Amino acid sequence: MEFLKSDYSLNDMQLMDLLILVMVISGISGFIYELLFYRIDLGYFVKRGSSYGPWVPIYAFGGLAYAILVYRFKESPLRVFLLSVIVSGVLEYVTGWVLYNVFGTRLWDYNTEIWNFGNIGGYVCFRSVFVFGLAGLVLIYAVIPMLARFIKLFDPAFVNAVCLTLGAVFALDCILYQIMKLRN
Repeated sequence: MEFLKSDYSLNDMQLMDLLILVMVISGISGFIYELLFYRIDLGYFVKRGSSYGPWVPIYAFGGLAYAILVYRFKESPLRVFLLSVIVSGVLEYVTGWVLYNVFGTRLWDYNTEIWNFGNIGGYVCFRSVFVFGLAGLVLIYAVIPMLARFIKLFDPAFVNAVCLTLGAVFALDCILYQIMKLRN
């Protein structure tokens, strides 16, 4: 994370704000991606994810993983793409496997979707990691620089308040969704 701090001259608070914004924007982008993908796949819109809000948590954590693990290799777009593919593939496979084998929950199953070639157990497929590799490029080369500039434009206390509020809403949404799911 030192690369992010030094590249954009961020202090610790601004780095935390940036990472929260990366998570929220990644989660919302994942929500939009799934909304559009399943419109094509199923022929109608369906809300996906494990939250009430317009975000999908695994995408939020994927964006955070890219910022922490992949950003440092930004000098090489090919490396960013390949590492984004690997990071997302591992995250998706491990998360899907644990959810299914430990908790008996299946949030996605590539066995039942279109364009699922390279499918591994329904947890990961070529299309998903390819798209996530492209998303890694967009995040590293467009979104993070834009967010870093945004953070610098406004009063740090205001930005921090907005980011902490967004982060709290995201976290509470995910927690409340799981609590309500356990009650049903």
